[in-house]
Amino acid sequence: MTITLISHKALREEAKQEPDPVHTGEVTKETQIIAIYGKGGSGKSFALSNLSYMMAQQGKRVLLIGCDPKSDTTSLLFGGKSCPTIIQTSAAKKLTGEEVKIEDVCFQRDGVFAMELGGPEVGRGCGGRGIIHGFELLEKLGFHDWGFDYVLLDFLGDVVCGGFGLPIARDMCQKVIVVGSNDLQSLYVANNVCSAVEYFRRLGGNVGVAGMIINKDDGTGEAAAFADAVGIPVLASIPANEDIRRKSANYQIIGTPDSEWGSLFAGLAEAVSLSLPQHPKPLTQDGLLGLFDPDTTGAAVTLIPATQSDMRGVDFVPKASLEVIYDEAV
Repeated sequence: MTITLISHKALREEAKQEPDPVHTGEVTKETQIIAIYGKGGSGKSFALSNLSYMMAQQGKRVLLIGCDPKSDTTSLLFGGKSCPTIIQTSAAKKLTGEEVKIEDVCFQRDGVFAMELGGPEVGRGCGGRGIIHGFELLEKLGFHDWGFDYVLLDFLGDVVCGGFGLPIARDMCQKVIVVGSNDLQSLYVANNVCSAVEYFRRLGGNVGVAGMIINKDDGTGEAAAFADAVGIPVLASIPANEDIRRKSANYQIIGTPDSEWGSLFAGLAEAVSLSLPQHPKPLTQDGLLGLFDPDTTGAAVTLIPATQSDMRGVDFVPKASLEVIYDEAV
């Protein structure tokens, strides 16, 4: 048996090598697989349901896959109705010795095909592992042979365990889109996603960030400033509008050609189609805070180191060390 030893110098030289640049040419795969990430409550499911519906109205074949354990991605698309999840259906079928069929888990409305991966009940399993199991089952059902123009994956961005980073880590998608608003927490999540993309690129990955959807845009500009700072385009700004909020709460699709908001989602559909994956430059925590007024975020707070006296609540006098120090050998 021959053992080859690699020198520290060789490893350092290898580590210095820059990863291959993000692909900036036309996406050549027949199916565009796009992973959409955002903080819980940022409006991903709202944006994706309306986007997928508009794409279908434009004649595209679209598959929407919910990858959030809450299984709420498709609820707006299906008028508030929940569909059986892949995880639940797989468990039930396994008990009876049956195989899961596509008609058990995939449903359609007006040309949009949709399904939910689902996840375990609270405290009864790992959501990330559920995502991995769900995709393994999709592969058995023929995922790589399906004929869609677009596959949209709705991922929760503020969960950091491995399963939720699957599309980025394994190059399962060509590009990532982030959803955020003019608030620090949603932009913190968007920044983390950009950091994850860059991390996996340094390991040889090829996924880039194609842009940002600003939801509930109140015009204050922090989300647009974030996109500009990290070097990604804004694909659409969905306004903070009472009509949109009310219709969304009532499970109404507004991404239709004859809707007041039809042109907004038609433009988003075109931007999503044509957007190219970019190499983002994630911000530091201070950089994120700098996008906001210090009075809003508390960024003006100064870190004051604690002392042993502070920790004990009484004056503290350091004791002499008991360490024995020997003279250097002659």
